[in-house]
Formats: sequence, C-alpha cells, structure tokens
Amino acid sequence: MKRLSNVTLFALLIASMVLSACATAATPAPTSQPTATKVPPPAPTAVPPTQKPMPKDIVDTAIADGRFTTLVTAVKAAGLVDTLKGAGPFTVFAPTDDAFAKLPAGTVEDLLKPENLETLKNILLYHVVAGKVMAADVVTLDGKTADTALKDHPLNISVKDGKVYLNENVEVIITDIETSNGVIHVIDSVLLPEEKLSDIVDTAVADSRFTTLVAAVQAAGLVETLKGEGPFTLFAPTDEAFAKLPAGTVEDLLKPENLETLTNILLYHVVPGKVMAADVVQLDGQMVDTALEGQQIKITVKDGKVYLNDTVQVIITDIETSNGVIHVIDAVLLPK
Repeated sequence: MKRLSNVTLFALLIASMVLSACATAATPAPTSQPTATKVPPPAPTAVPPTQKPMPKDIVDTAIADGRFTTLVTAVKAAGLVDTLKGAGPFTVFAPTDDAFAKLPAGTVEDLLKPENLETLKNILLYHVVAGKVMAADVVTLDGKTADTALKDHPLNISVKDGKVYLNENVEVIITDIETSNGVIHVIDSVLLPEEKLSDIVDTAVADSRFTTLVAAVQAAGLVETLKGEGPFTLFAPTDEAFAKLPAGTVEDLLKPENLETLTNILLYHVVPGKVMAADVVQLDGQMVDTALEGQQIKITVKDGKVYLNDTVQVIITDIETSNGVIHVIDAVLLPK
C-alpha cells in the first residue's frame, strides 16, 4: 500500500514537470521591448516675405504728400503732369505750400491765369534737373551749376555749413524722397529764373511804340547788325517822333532809291558801347561818336533832362537788352 502511494506521487511529479515544460515552450519570454515608430513633427507654415511697396512717380508722390498742394495745382495747370510722369529720371526741387506763400500776394493766382501759363511753365521747368541726383551728389557740386529743364537757365549750387543752397538763398530742407522715376528734394522758397533779355531788335519789335522804327530797320537791312554782339546804345524814336516829320517823309525814306539815306539816319541813332543814363548825364556839353562815320551827337543836360543836339529830348532811359541799351527820344535825329 505504501509502495503504491510512492509510485503515485512520483507519477504526479513527472506529470507536473511535463506540463511545466510545455507551458514554457508555448509562451517564450520576450527577449526585448518592441521599437516605437517615430512620427516627424509637422512642417512649419511658410510665411510669404513682406514686400516693400513700389514707389510712386514724382507726380503721384507729390499728390500723396500734403505739403505740395500748390505745386501740384501749378503742374496740372501748366500741362506738365505727363512730362513728370515720364520715364525720366528727373530730380525735382519741390517748393512746399509755405514756400509758395512767401511770394507776393496774388502772384500764384496771376500765374494760374491762362495768359500767364507760359511763364508758370518756365518757372516749374526751372525746378527740374535731368537725371537722378541724390543728396550726396548735390553736395559735391558746391560752387558749380546744374542745367535745368528750362533751357539756358542753370541753377547755382552752394554748400554752407553742411546745408545746400540754390541760387545762394533757397535752402534744400529735405532730401532724397525717392520715386519710381527720380527723386524729390524739398526747398523752402520758389526758384524764379532770371528773365532773359532780348536783343535790341527783338526788344523794339515787342514794344508797340516802335513800329515805324522797326519797319525802317528792316527796310534798311540793319536787322542783323543790331542783333549783333555789340554792345550798342540806341536812341530810339517813337512812332509819335516819326509822325513829327513832314508828311510823306517816312514813305519816301522807305523807297528803294532812298534806302542809303534811311540807313544813314538810323546809324546816326546808334552809339557804340553800352552808355547808361548815369553815364549820359556825365557827358553834358560833349560830343559822342555815332555808328554813322564822321557824325557825332551833342549831349546837353538842362534841369536834369538830357537833350541830343539841343532839341531832341531823352524821355525814357535804360531799357536794357542782351546786346546794349535803348533810350527813348521824342524826335528823329537827322545827321548834317
């Protein structure tokens, strides 16, 4: 009985070992932890670069700036909008509204009138220089001139204490306002071009008091002479002065057979050199040579008035021209 029990226990032990071995084979222990799959982070959202706005042209830049309302009005009135919107490049010295306000009262209003638009246009063109001249370039032009869009009217540039001045007294107060077709520099006053003088002939033509004199000069073939370099001093008889001659005299002088006589009379009214009124007064009692060879004019001063050959009075003096001066007389001078 005891033997059977031992056998039974032994059998149970063997069975337990077999079951244990089977269980171990069925579920082997893991040798390592599984590798986790890495998920890449999301890509950042692309931000488009901030673009600098394109600059406006000179006209639109001036319009957008509240300091140039008078200038913009003038540019429009003068018909220069399309010009200053062109490819350029241009450099504009732009007067502010305060600069225009410095002009005498009523000046801007007069310039905007249709009959004065040519003058207005010339003034505006005098503020424009061809090319894009930045402030650093302007400073290097000290003592020099810059050509403007107004022909034969350059600007004088000077630098004083680091400040730039145009024509000595107009200051550049803000620089380098860049535009798509050039640059704007702001100035504190309006630039006014010097009036170009006409020669003696053109001055006389433009003056309605000298129609007879002009006709005589043209008939005598003296136009080119009196348009020459000179200088000349012309004692110019008015139409009323010619009307004092005997009836028919002017008509006779204009005839081809009398043109030499006419030429001599006209040359007798011309003195070589530019003799201003202050100089004429100093010639009291003296004789001066004329352009008519061998013929002189006597100068006399009476009660502050100047007379030629004692009876012909100088009634208006010092009409300056590009090649001399005109003094107006009240009668025609006749050579001896």
